[in-house]
Amino acid sequence: MIGYSVYTFDKKKKNIPVPVVLLLIGMGLSFVPAFSDVTLTKEIIFQWFLPVLLFISAYQFPTKALKKHAGIITILSTVGIVVTTVLMSLLFYYGLHPWVAITYGEALLIATILTPTDPISVVSVLKESSNRQDIADIVEGESMINDGTSIVLFTVVAGIYFGGETFSVPSFLGEFVLVSLGGVVMGITLGWLASKAIHFTIDSRYQIMLSIILAYGTFYIGEELGVSGVLATVSSGIMLSYEYGKTIKEDHFRKDLDGFWTVVEPTILTFLFLLIGIQMTRYLSFSLTGWIFFLFVLSLFVRYVIIIGVVKMKESWRTIYGWKEVFILTWSGIKGTMSVALLLGLDDQGPFLLHSLTFGVILLSLVIQSVGIYPFSTLFLKGENKEKDY
Repeated sequence: MIGYSVYTFDKKKKNIPVPVVLLLIGMGLSFVPAFSDVTLTKEIIFQWFLPVLLFISAYQFPTKALKKHAGIITILSTVGIVVTTVLMSLLFYYGLHPWVAITYGEALLIATILTPTDPISVVSVLKESSNRQDIADIVEGESMINDGTSIVLFTVVAGIYFGGETFSVPSFLGEFVLVSLGGVVMGITLGWLASKAIHFTIDSRYQIMLSIILAYGTFYIGEELGVSGVLATVSSGIMLSYEYGKTIKEDHFRKDLDGFWTVVEPTILTFLFLLIGIQMTRYLSFSLTGWIFFLFVLSLFVRYVIIIGVVKMKESWRTIYGWKEVFILTWSGIKGTMSVALLLGLDDQGPFLLHSLTFGVILLSLVIQSVGIYPFSTLFLKGENKEKDY
């Protein structure tokens, strides 16, 4: 009912995106006794919410845009994530030490949690506030892929911090390639099989059932087999969408499927962001507000530096993406669902300081960046259309 009311009456979704409103309402609900026992865990996010949100983003993402921007998306979501984590952890550690009692291992863990981006409240605003479809495509494409990269990084760093495991570059790279490529190959395979199975029925209800099986099935199977369930789900959604455009000519197939998932998405987002808001208030500490804001600014600075470095790698990128575009790409890197899931995956291990600082940065990112994306993109990109084919 809360979600219905917010989506219906929030007339300024551009200025104040709905997820932010739901998050703040959730924080308010945390003070209501009836919600005191409500708990959000990593398992709830991964098993119920994440597969659907990943599949919807991938299925709706245009395959032409993925092919066109594959280079910059791949670099930002793989090598860029690793470099971002290292730089962020160093700045966090030396920026807080010795005023805040934090070890480098904790700084590295915080940086790993804060690297994935969440485009949920950003992409639609970018598309409406400017003519730069390419910016929105890069933000969304990067987010879909870097979720998988972030999980691998987090698993390695958490294993070192909590389990005393030793870090080895060859073993890390080997695991990363196996988990990532394994997830992609499995997702493409299952997505292709689902696109062929569609032809066995002309009833749209069963076709929608098949898409639900694909969304959850690829994630669960991938995790069970030890490959990236995130990348498996993303790959399956992209593959299904590609096959729809290539071999399935009946318009009602796509129309009915789109209609179903566009209803499911706001429903899922309502539950998710209300629960995040309820959970988040249990870890916030007002005494750390200044340090939280400091880390938030540092995270934006590191992302800005990384994006500049990536853009400088290719002449065509340097031509298309000037400082305005780099700023918008930086500002669009909001910390959201995946960061919360990774943090909750710690199961309250580690000092309260670690949880409080990280949750605080996520909150600032969700609120400040989501609210700022419309005015900034309107100011910098309105009326521009410098995108070229390359």
